[in-house]
Amino acid sequence: MTKSGRMHRSIAELSRAKKRLIMVAADLVALPLALWSAYALRFAEWWPERFIEPFWWLFFIVPPAGVFVFARLGLYRAVVRFMGPQALWAVVKGSLLMALLMWAAAYFYQWQQFPRSVPVNFALVTLVYVGGTRLIVRSYYHWLIKHYTEKEPVAIYGAGGAGAQLALALSSGREFYTAAFLDDDPALWGSTIKGVKVHDPDDFKALVEKLGIRRVLLALPTATKAQRKHALDKLADLPVRVQTVPSMPEIISGTASVDQLREVELEDLLGRDPVPPRQELINASIRNKVVMITGAGGSIGSEMCRQVMRGKPKAVILFEISEFGLYAIEQELAALRIEMGETFPLIPLLGNVCDRNRVEAVIRHYGVQTLYHAAAYKHVPIVENNVLEGVRNNVQGTQVVAESAAALGVERCVLISTDKAVRPTNVMGATKRMAELVLQDLATRFALKDNHRTIFSMVRFGNVLGSSGSVVPLFRRQIEQGGPITVTHPDITRYFMTIPEAALLVIQAGSMAEGGDVFVLDMGDAVKIVDLAKRMVQLTGLEVKDAENPDGDIEVVFSGLRPGEKLYEELLIGDNVVGTLHPKIMRAHEEVLPHKELTALLNELREAERNLDSHSACAALKRGVSGFSHSGDMCDLLPLSRQQQAALGVESNAARH
Repeated sequence: MTKSGRMHRSIAELSRAKKRLIMVAADLVALPLALWSAYALRFAEWWPERFIEPFWWLFFIVPPAGVFVFARLGLYRAVVRFMGPQALWAVVKGSLLMALLMWAAAYFYQWQQFPRSVPVNFALVTLVYVGGTRLIVRSYYHWLIKHYTEKEPVAIYGAGGAGAQLALALSSGREFYTAAFLDDDPALWGSTIKGVKVHDPDDFKALVEKLGIRRVLLALPTATKAQRKHALDKLADLPVRVQTVPSMPEIISGTASVDQLREVELEDLLGRDPVPPRQELINASIRNKVVMITGAGGSIGSEMCRQVMRGKPKAVILFEISEFGLYAIEQELAALRIEMGETFPLIPLLGNVCDRNRVEAVIRHYGVQTLYHAAAYKHVPIVENNVLEGVRNNVQGTQVVAESAAALGVERCVLISTDKAVRPTNVMGATKRMAELVLQDLATRFALKDNHRTIFSMVRFGNVLGSSGSVVPLFRRQIEQGGPITVTHPDITRYFMTIPEAALLVIQAGSMAEGGDVFVLDMGDAVKIVDLAKRMVQLTGLEVKDAENPDGDIEVVFSGLRPGEKLYEELLIGDNVVGTLHPKIMRAHEEVLPHKELTALLNELREAERNLDSHSACAALKRGVSGFSHSGDMCDLLPLSRQQQAALGVESNAARH
């Protein structure tokens, strides 16, 4: 840095006390100068000696008196670089007060040669000199920030109130300064906010190089998801990191401030605006009901718990096999209950959905009225390697929960299913379709009984952002580690939805059920996973490394489809689907297996589990699940039956793998 640069920077880094002394000294010079200017303007002379000489002593009294008045009005407590209307108003009041005191002294002490217009001129000139020096200092300070400090230049997307607040907040920190505003409103282009020009986002590419901008802050707290996606699309091909400010409800509630920057959420890339929930549908299943959630500690189950809590239930039963998962969600919900000011019971229970005695005891003891069955093994590769446990938990566990609900008079039993149940290519999807068939069978059989009260339904949806099995957390970790990002196939696509939206839609769908319904959530458009990965890289301000850009930062590599993985997912087996009262929920009419055939298949699956025979289990699934076509060879880590193990010996069995 040059000698001049070091000098400028040292000025910017002066202590608060020294800066205050400098402003006091400036006013001690400005005030007598203002008094002389008042005389010069009145008489149109540089030095009207005849009128000044009788009152020469005013030039020694006015400066300290003026500093005293301004100090009492709080002018010296204001930080000059943030000076706003309040500080300027203090200058106005101080100038008027001093002029009034000067005029009153001339009137009461009958200063015959004192021109009565001098106090008026003095007030006006003082306003210019004192207020003007502060505006000059403020401009100088902002110039110093741009040229002689280590602050990073950033652009703020959104020239509204939040953008202006963010720019003000950043100016007080030591990390960033606002180099440009961007806004989609043409009426704002060319205008300035806090001294910073507002630009058309389409012209931003030139500004990136000209101003050295490598970071864009989205100040769009009230924008819809579609509007935020539109803004992100305009920044898609630029080498800038994109961050965002909290939402307006968070800012208003005080849980977050406008300068608390966050990474852009992936739901913003989807541009999907959730439909406001229909409260009557929420109330039908939740309000004043005893609600039980199995798998309460999982990503879907825990969000179901949160949404159920907000629906003001009579009691919430958390049923979970993982001790830590149960502890974590119980602690979170206990805090949420206090925050809501509610007192309904929150009952954390350890248990396995395959344990009929435990499940029935819970339902009977607490009088469960609504049951959401979210407990399931859902990671495709894990279930491929553990076929029998996948069958046991997903099929037999669902059978236990559903039959217990029917036997004990639960009003509504909702199975949370998956798009992988449609023409599955993996064991996980096949087990979830078998679970659907179990509920459909119960709904068909018990619908004929007059005393049957349980309404069964299933809700299918695709991937949810942020779940334990989502690619999003994986990609984020890989980017933080410097890459590469692993994608299984260049053409693989998936549907995505946020967890809160999915949970709310599940509750509303369950309330519309009539018995045996298969509901399908509108997941929007399918997303190409490789495009999602590249977009995540770009949002961090990095570049994708590929053949066209060998000097990029993060490489995307293709690892190949995993066992049982599909290139694309479907939500419907057939085309027989109708709308419902909710625009995001559809009702599908799927085939139902005859009761005897389903019973025989379930018995086969139980026998296969007893014999540790994953081959037989897969064969039974293929006979029962329409369209189940396994995409790879059997890869269970324990595929042999007991008889086979006895015949081949443990060593041969290990050699097989």
